[in-house]
Amino acid sequence: MRRGWRTGGWVPGAAIALMPWPAAAAGLPGAELSLLWAVPFAGILLSIALMPLFAGHVWHHHYGKIAAGWAAAVLLPAAAVFGIGVAWGELLHIVLLEYIPFIALLLALYTAGGGVLLKGSLVGTPTTNTILLAIGTALASVMGTTGAAMLLIRPVLRANAFRRQKTHTFVFFIFLVANIGGSLTPVGDPPLYLGFLRGVSFFWPTTHMFGEFLTCAGALLAIYWLLDSWAWSRERPTPPDEARKEPLAIEGVLNVALVGAIVAVVIAMGYVKLGPVSILGQPMDGERAAGVLLFLAITAASVRFTSPALREANGFAWGAIAEVAKLFAAIFICMAPVLKILGAGADGALAGLVALTSDEAGQPVPWIYFWLSGTLSSFLDNAPTYIVFFELAGGDPDFLMGQGAPTLAAISCGSVFMGANSYIGNAPNFMVKAIVEENGVRMPSFFGYCAWAGLFLLPLFVLVTLIFFF
Repeated sequence: MRRGWRTGGWVPGAAIALMPWPAAAAGLPGAELSLLWAVPFAGILLSIALMPLFAGHVWHHHYGKIAAGWAAAVLLPAAAVFGIGVAWGELLHIVLLEYIPFIALLLALYTAGGGVLLKGSLVGTPTTNTILLAIGTALASVMGTTGAAMLLIRPVLRANAFRRQKTHTFVFFIFLVANIGGSLTPVGDPPLYLGFLRGVSFFWPTTHMFGEFLTCAGALLAIYWLLDSWAWSRERPTPPDEARKEPLAIEGVLNVALVGAIVAVVIAMGYVKLGPVSILGQPMDGERAAGVLLFLAITAASVRFTSPALREANGFAWGAIAEVAKLFAAIFICMAPVLKILGAGADGALAGLVALTSDEAGQPVPWIYFWLSGTLSSFLDNAPTYIVFFELAGGDPDFLMGQGAPTLAAISCGSVFMGANSYIGNAPNFMVKAIVEENGVRMPSFFGYCAWAGLFLLPLFVLVTLIFFF
């Protein structure tokens, strides 16, 4: 992908990709897959969770190779059992139709967001930190969880540089800004955007998920203020010298405009229909292909016109997005068989799990949709998980927005909210973790973070279930 930032690098590549290549074979047959096909996915999850703890040196130097090994553990058996054509078709589908649009959007938001510098003196008191988290939570539905997280993570780091106890601030940052804040519009989080592309109206999440959003956001902000106030009282930190305070200002206005352009492209992709194009034999919506090219162009513009001094002052580095790109490439491949099994419904190896979504009369059970979509979104990517349950609920947007609204709200809330339960539940989680650690702040381990989520999020989700989905 770095070739794309050099003059003329990605244009010939795009031309080659759009040539009329022969169609690839269909992907993995979900009804024929046993649960053994989930082993590589479990393997990469355990690698991410355990290797930094027990083999940190090996992991930090070779995580890309380890992730590639788990991806190969899916593709090579698939080629042996179902044929090279099937494995190749599955790989093309994942890379071209899922991974590249995903990483192109993240790359654009990461690059443009990292080119906006919020200057001035912010002192990370409990009240200031809570206000920053509230602003990020509100912005997440306007500019996406990734955009809001990239815009605010560095100002929050600088505001708390003098604090000793600050890990909890970045854990709650992930809870709120990187996940729950994105629940009110399709721009906010990928699952809602996929629903928008399938016919769910733009403001349906705003009107049907606002109560759930307000309950979670309000409770977490209040808990955070109490927790940070307690930490402040124990720590008794010395704030920066008042004489050194600078007025707040924004530098990098071009990148603010570029973030706006990214949001505009995302919205346009839901309304502008360009017809299908064939990329290496894979049919892709023309508007999605155009979106990828525009995201790459926005990334290139941000790199070209943002001064290195601004990025250096912002603490910007490419390491976080590189780590996300490598690990999520393997995660997308390894989770494909699991999603295929789920997609097979009653004919798949997880038929018993799928059967739980309906009662004896065949009616959907919203609270089960909330917890199943949420639990799987905690460890699978939440966008395809949303689609699996959207289809299980009938896949008709008009019905789901009307009579089936409780079910669609449950699927939407589960997919968006519970992406906060682990570092890999939503891509911004891992990006925030990587940026914070690049700046010398220790973050919880994989299981340590899950313990934080279990302590603060799971009781809250039980409350949401009782209020909204029973």
